[in-house]
Amino acid sequence: MSRRTTLSGIFQQSVEGLAAANFDDREEPRGPAGPVKSMALTLGRMEDEAKALQEALKSGHHVQDLDPASIDPSFVRDRLEEIEFSEDDPFVRSIAENGQEVPILVRPHPTEEGRYQVAYGHRRLKAAMVLGIKVKAVIREFDDQSLVIAQGIENGERKNLSYIERVAFALALEQKGFPRHIIMRALSTDKTELSKMLSVAANVPAELIKLVGSAPSIGRRKWLALSEALTPKTLAAAITRLGKADARALASDERFELTLATVTAREEPEATAVQWAPKSGGDMAASMKAGRKTFVLSLKSAEAAAFGDFLSKRLDALFEDYKKTRGD
Repeated sequence: MSRRTTLSGIFQQSVEGLAAANFDDREEPRGPAGPVKSMALTLGRMEDEAKALQEALKSGHHVQDLDPASIDPSFVRDRLEEIEFSEDDPFVRSIAENGQEVPILVRPHPTEEGRYQVAYGHRRLKAAMVLGIKVKAVIREFDDQSLVIAQGIENGERKNLSYIERVAFALALEQKGFPRHIIMRALSTDKTELSKMLSVAANVPAELIKLVGSAPSIGRRKWLALSEALTPKTLAAAITRLGKADARALASDERFELTLATVTAREEPEATAVQWAPKSGGDMAASMKAGRKTFVLSLKSAEAAAFGDFLSKRLDALFEDYKKTRGD
């Protein structure tokens, strides 16, 4: 059966040139796992499906000009940050100068009459909003599964989702009841890799992911390391650290590295106080605490201030004696 598996349900009976596409709901056979499998899927099925989608959009006979304000985003969020454009953005300028060459793909909104829901073309829709122009769109009836698969194709063609965005997208699809083989197609991954994504989603709370952001350069290995190191105590420490102004000013990748360092930092054992009193007697008493990089001496006596002053004036001589001892 052809590997063009998903788009026939989207464009069936509406766009010429897509009659050869087929839709196969079976899970992919087992093969290389992890990134190798994902790459093979991306270079194979995603290339076929994206090509079919582009051809269908380009040759569509039912392209309409729609008001961007009437179009809602997909019901499943796949980005942690909003798409932000200005009129000076190269992508926006290109559409302003050359027009919108490829229409977006929408379906009638399943619950709101007169509105639409976008499956493919989020960036073009946002650019049209910035420019204040209508957006060219192919309108088709299709189900939720077809929408999220088309959404996955769009992500494969433009800037890829970061690892944690893929994790969040997988979790959102699972929570909405999509079967695993549909989630695998939407993310172009295999069963083993999807299980790892969902394990990260189970261990790393959404609050922490939101504070870190998309972390575009941080891959699976580091996110797995973070998820395995998290405990209620280290999670609280990380959230507190990321809430500070200096952390909020960092780039997303830097916030992740700060989070990982906070979570994996070795705690210093709590120092135990050692008590001292002079052998000759009297009311002088001292309490000493030694940490890995600290030493605290506390004196308590009617003569504590005078004795402390006596010690402080002799610190240079005592330190020289200490260095000689270390030298020996």
